[in-house]
Amino acid sequence: MIDIEMMPALLEQKPLLANLLELYAHDFSEFMDLQLGIDGRFGYKHLDLYWQEPHRYPFLVRVNRHLAGFVLVRQGSEISHDQDVWDMTEFFIVRGYRRRGIGRKAAHEVWKKLPGKWEVRFSDRNQRAKDFWRCVIGEFLDRRLDPTAYDQNGECWHVFSFESDLANINLM
Repeated sequence: MIDIEMMPALLEQKPLLANLLELYAHDFSEFMDLQLGIDGRFGYKHLDLYWQEPHRYPFLVRVNRHLAGFVLVRQGSEISHDQDVWDMTEFFIVRGYRRRGIGRKAAHEVWKKLPGKWEVRFSDRNQRAKDFWRCVIGEFLDRRLDPTAYDQNGECWHVFSFESDLANINLM
């Protein structure tokens, strides 16, 4: 049996999260123009804000007590600027844990913990993200949902917008 835990990342776990963000950035550099710094790291300029601003929420994902990924959530839309929207800012499952339902369970857990309006966005270049989010959100809502395209700094992005209130949560 797979035991999946999603827990808030504590301030003392920031270095751990920073290490995971390096793996995430490495994967993401396939789709985005991310450059290594002079220290050989990608870095993540918003990391400190997750313990400084009250509308940001860092989570660690563990599988059978082993670290498996993270989820960063922010309240406030990057797209519509609606301050009531939950934004799935960053979402990462380590490659060895992918395609086992762990990402799906982690996403569903976040949407259950933080009900309300949500936006999940991804680059047009990342077809795997589109397929993953379409499937995971569709399963959560028990209906198909298509993303909306938008332009951000000359790049094509897509966003899934939906609501995760307790009335429409598919509790499986």
